[in-house]
Amino acid sequence: MRELHYNYRLGQTTLSTIIREVCAVIWDKLQTCVSLPASASDSIKTADGFEKHANFPHCLGSIDGKHIRLIQPADSGSLYYNYKHFFSIVLLAVCDANYNFMYIDVGAYGKSSDSAIFQETDFYKKLMSNTLNIPEPLQISENSTTLFPYVFVGDEAFGLSTNVMRPFGGNNLSVDKKIFNYRLSRARRYIECTFGILTNKWRIFHRSLNVHTELAKSIVRTCCVLHNFVRARDGYSYDDTLTVTGFETITQRSFTRGGRAATTTRDNFMNYFVNENPLSWQNNCIN
Repeated sequence: MRELHYNYRLGQTTLSTIIREVCAVIWDKLQTCVSLPASASDSIKTADGFEKHANFPHCLGSIDGKHIRLIQPADSGSLYYNYKHFFSIVLLAVCDANYNFMYIDVGAYGKSSDSAIFQETDFYKKLMSNTLNIPEPLQISENSTTLFPYVFVGDEAFGLSTNVMRPFGGNNLSVDKKIFNYRLSRARRYIECTFGILTNKWRIFHRSLNVHTELAKSIVRTCCVLHNFVRARDGYSYDDTLTVTGFETITQRSFTRGGRAATTTRDNFMNYFVNENPLSWQNNCIN
């Protein structure tokens, strides 16, 4: 903001008004660029992308959240002060295998945990009420008799459930569990790369945002929709994903245990990755 103030000889109040109005217009016109699948058949197309590119079948999206640095907001106390000892708001997002955002939630307090933020989102509420257009469980292959649900993948911060897979925790894991974690990480990396593309395309995130929190939320939402809009036209550059500057992972491990159905689902995926559809290099990658 200060650079714009000096470069364009505009008052900071005027600049703030202009930025707020531009962001509002962009969000109003382009917000449909960020959307979850409109039908079960569209969800299957998303899952096909993860199976093709990440070798993880029945995956509907990769979930993660990032801290977005702020200069300390006025009169906010410790609300925005996170466990990594800086001020932030949180961007929680779901992406597809083409590095597009399908869902974003912006503005949670930095002090909140990943799992708590997730459970307050419309996405989570729709997931729990089964209104996300998730296809019915199906066999992954013709030779399999097991019905596999369609799932989203996340890290240790997200609680395990029938439709959300997370890695096995602990240090002394069996080979089978390590293989599952490796295969999960191949799908989960897409959200990391998506954040990388976002921050390297919109370099405002390379430093702390020195604006009011409401304007910060608007800027983040706007950059996310522009990310999808520009990607549809510019395509994909691997170099854009290599550095995630200005974003900090919000992982604080959730110790919530999944129910029996959730643990059985994870075990079924593990068995599929180990015995039915192993990758030739996966054992090398866990050693």
